[in-house]
Amino acid sequence: MLTVGVLALQGAVQEHLDRLNSLPGVTGVAVKKATEFATIDGLILPGGESTAIGKLLLQYRLTQTIVDKVRSGLPVWGTCAGMILLAKSIVGESTCHLGLMDITVQRNSYGSQLDSFMTNLLVPSVSATPIPLVFIRAPHIAGATAGVRVLATVDDKIVAVEQDNMLATAFHPELTDNLAFHRYFVEKLTGNPSSPS
Repeated sequence: MLTVGVLALQGAVQEHLDRLNSLPGVTGVAVKKATEFATIDGLILPGGESTAIGKLLLQYRLTQTIVDKVRSGLPVWGTCAGMILLAKSIVGESTCHLGLMDITVQRNSYGSQLDSFMTNLLVPSVSATPIPLVFIRAPHIAGATAGVRVLATVDDKIVAVEQDNMLATAFHPELTDNLAFHRYFVEKLTGNPSSPS
């Protein structure tokens, strides 16, 4: 049984837990204490308010714990705000949060909450059929180093990438019933990816 932690400081925590717990052989657990990170096989940084989550990471003294675990090989997936947390650079800002992934992120690149939208996209590495993607005040990746693999683009904007043990998406797979991205992330934990289905 694999245990995947969802950072439970703010944001779409329960939605991720529900998706994880619907996968065979996977248990999703909420984590917000440093001691809880010793028992997980992977970590999801959920969507929400990245600035608020960043402040809570400092308040709960979790920043260095997460950085150390990911650098030691713990698979991590950031969705929307979680992607911003992972980035080494944020457009227009002098500081970042975790600073782990070699990407530059542009906040709110699709507009306000009123400009939220859903689209269907074929992401060949993840699924053999189109996946519904939900964008809510979504960022996009404005730049990435050669070591970052682009998984998906929408309107010529990069919206999904992976680098080593890190996965980042600008959209919210947890807000749909489609499990393709959650399944893809879990496969990173096992090191035995199956053919996209």
